[in-house]
Formats: sequence, C-alpha cells, structure tokens
Amino acid sequence: MSARRVAGSLSVWLLLAAIVVVADQVTKTLVLATFADGESRAVASFFNLVRVHNPGAAFSFLAGASGWQRWFFAGLGLAASAFIVWMIRAHPAQKLFCFAVSMIMGGALGNVVDRLLHGYVVDFLQFRFAFLRSIFPGGYFPSFNLADSAITLGAACLIVDELLRVRRAR
Repeated sequence: MSARRVAGSLSVWLLLAAIVVVADQVTKTLVLATFADGESRAVASFFNLVRVHNPGAAFSFLAGASGWQRWFFAGLGLAASAFIVWMIRAHPAQKLFCFAVSMIMGGALGNVVDRLLHGYVVDFLQFRFAFLRSIFPGGYFPSFNLADSAITLGAACLIVDELLRVRRAR
C-alpha cells in the first residue's frame, strides 16, 4: 500500500477515535452538570443513570491507592494509543482490526482525559439484572461510560477478527 493511502487510512481511524473521545466527553460533561456525585435516576427497571467517580481502573481496581494510579493509568492509556497508531500504520488493509483498535484507542483516550482533568473517571451507566446478584451486590453491574463501551466493543471486534483470520488460514 502506498504511503499516501496508509496516511489516508490512518486519518479515518484517528477520526473514528476522536469521535469516540468527543462523544464520551460530551456525555460525561452532561452528567457532571446534571447529577450530584452518587446521585442515581431510574430510567427502566434494569437501568439507571448515575454519577460515580472512579479513581481506579476497571471494576474500581486500585481505586483505594494513594493517587499514583491516576498518572499510571493516564500514562498507560497514552502509551497504548501510541502503540495502536503504530499497529494501524502496520496493518492498514485490515479494516475490522483497525476499527477494533481505533475504538479501544478512543475509549482509552476518553478516560485519560478524565484522569487528567478530574483525577478520576466519570461513570454513569448502571445496569441491574437478577442473575448478577450472586456476583454483584443487588445485581448491579459496576457503572461504566461510553469510553468503556468503546473499549469493550473494540475488544469483541478483535476477538472476531482473530477468529476470522484463523478460519481463513485453514
């Protein structure tokens, strides 16, 4: 692939990541302006909008640490994003792969922005299902945000991409 086509392809994937960051930050700004910390509003029997501050990582991992985790996770997100740009440049023809890592990068950067601005990540989506009661108190899955959703979608797409790649190799 020519250098110009690689650069054009990279631009598309960076734009997708930027859209994820902007959508994530807009929703978090609305939540911060509308909800008090810890406030919850029921939307459906299984879904609440909440405002939760998470200074840790997924499932509040290291949330109780002394503050170093803010810089560690911000640095990790920036390093992962740099690596993702390198991977997109190395594999521009692999559309599903590039989509997946762009979603992961957008989500990671959305949460990095939170860590740098606030010192914590703003989570606001909360689901409750009876079958989760044995795992999570009251059946409430830990709150998350659009950035987390983009990371999860990207990870699922990476798995599908790898399964398809293995299938084609047979």
